[in-house]
Parts: sequence; C-alpha cells; structure tokens
Amino acid sequence: MGIRLKFNLVLVIVFLAGFAAAGFISRQLLQENAREEVLRNARLMMDTALSVRAYTVEQVKPHLDKQLEEVFLPQTVPAYAATETLHYIQKKYRDYGYKEATLNPTNPRDRATDWEADIVQQFRQNAESKELVSERTGGTGRILYIAKPIQITNAACLQCHSVPSAAPASMIKIYGEANGFGWKHNEIIGAQVVTVPMDIPILNADRTFKAFMASLAAVFVVVFIVLNLMLNWLIVRPIRRMSLAADKVSTGDFDVPEFSDAGRDEVSVLGSSFNRMRRSLEKAMQMIERGN
Repeated sequence: MGIRLKFNLVLVIVFLAGFAAAGFISRQLLQENAREEVLRNARLMMDTALSVRAYTVEQVKPHLDKQLEEVFLPQTVPAYAATETLHYIQKKYRDYGYKEATLNPTNPRDRATDWEADIVQQFRQNAESKELVSERTGGTGRILYIAKPIQITNAACLQCHSVPSAAPASMIKIYGEANGFGWKHNEIIGAQVVTVPMDIPILNADRTFKAFMASLAAVFVVVFIVLNLMLNWLIVRPIRRMSLAADKVSTGDFDVPEFSDAGRDEVSVLGSSFNRMRRSLEKAMQMIERGN
C-alpha cells in the first residue's frame, strides 16, 4: 500500500467521522432553533391574547356596563375580545390558531374538541400547572401548541355563569339557558390554546442543514485535491525519484544526477543524505577497481 493511498485512506476516515459529528450536532442545533422560533411565535400570540383580555376588562367593560341591562354586548367579554382580535391575525396566517377552549361554554364556538378537553383535564388534575407546551400532528403537519388554564378567580364572572336566573336577560336572549352555567369559583373551566405550525421553520432548518453539509463536502473535496497535489509534488515525486536513483546506483550506474539540497525540510535533508551516500559509494567502488 503506497503512501498516497494510506494518506488518502486516513484522510477519508477522519473526514467521514468529522462529517458525521458535524452533521449530527448542526442538525440538532438547527432543529432546536426552529422549535424555539415556533415557541416564540406561540408565546407572542398568547401574550397578545392576554393583553387584549386585560385591555377589555380595564378600559372597555367599565364604560359599557350600564348598557348591559338593556342589550348584551359580547365585546365586553374578555374571551370574546381576545378571540375576535386573534381571528383577524388568522385571516392572514391561516395555519395559526387561538381558542378559548371551554368544556361548558356560553358561545358554542368555544366548545373544546377532544384533544383540547384533554388539556383542560390535565390542568384540572394538576392545579399547580400554569402552562403546557407540546406538539401534535394536525391536518397541515406538525403543530406546536401552548396552553394556559382558564380559571374563575373573579367572583364577578359567576353573575353570568352561575345559574340562568342570575344572568342578564339580554345574554339569555342571545345564547339561551342550555350552556355556560354551573361554573364555580376557582374552577378551571377551560384553556387558552395557541397553535403554531412547525412545518415551515423545520423545512427552513432542513434546507440550511443540507446547504451546510453540501458546503462542508465541497470544502473537503477542494482540500482533498489540494493536499493530494501537495503530497504528490512535495513527497511522492521526490521519494519516487530517490527510489529510482537508488535502484540505478545499486547496479553500479552512478550517472544519476544529484538531488537539490536547497531547503531545510525532511525531503531536502533526505536528498542531501542520499547524495553523500552516492558519492561515498562511488568512491568506494573506484578504490576497489584500482586495487584490482
């Protein structure tokens, strides 16, 4: 096995090991960054919904409370205001979702689906939990969701949701008496759920990963070619010339030209040593011929 083959074999093995390690680490980092990006978007939507809720309670509802005796205004309900506001975002970003998923809602559109009901039950079973982040597979692919419990901490909410007789007649006229009642103080009645698609960030991460790996492979090919050219020019060719010269000298052919002794690298030192050995051997052969 020649020097070039041994060198290339070691180089390829080292590259493949480094290529695999770099690929594994970079893919993990890109996937994690993609998920963090999705999670930031989900938190931004959740914070937007919470801000709309707070704005409705603090600055809208107080000015409209007097009108509720005559006509029910759903715009004064924090959940309704948040859902309607995020609905406008969903018109542009259709794969994004926000829902005030409730087990027994006043507004039928807020009724929890099976998987949303499971989230509400998790919050009920673990009252200390204030947030749930996980993934699921939807119709558009992988979806990350973030959920927060909806808990009746304000006793004033029970005015509309305890029993139908206590609720405003204007609200009963719109939604009826069948749903949205029987709530209790400190009860977890639902969950705010934000859903954000993961396909696009993951696709971008995969595209970046492929571009990085292709670039890494291209760099290796260039380095491989350059190193082989240098190996051939600086080591293989001089050693091959010395090998051929040594064969000729061993048969008594001393017409081989001397190697250049310029330079201080190992090949130059080897060339100088070969020149001295050749001259010494030539003198020794001449002395033997004279003695005969």
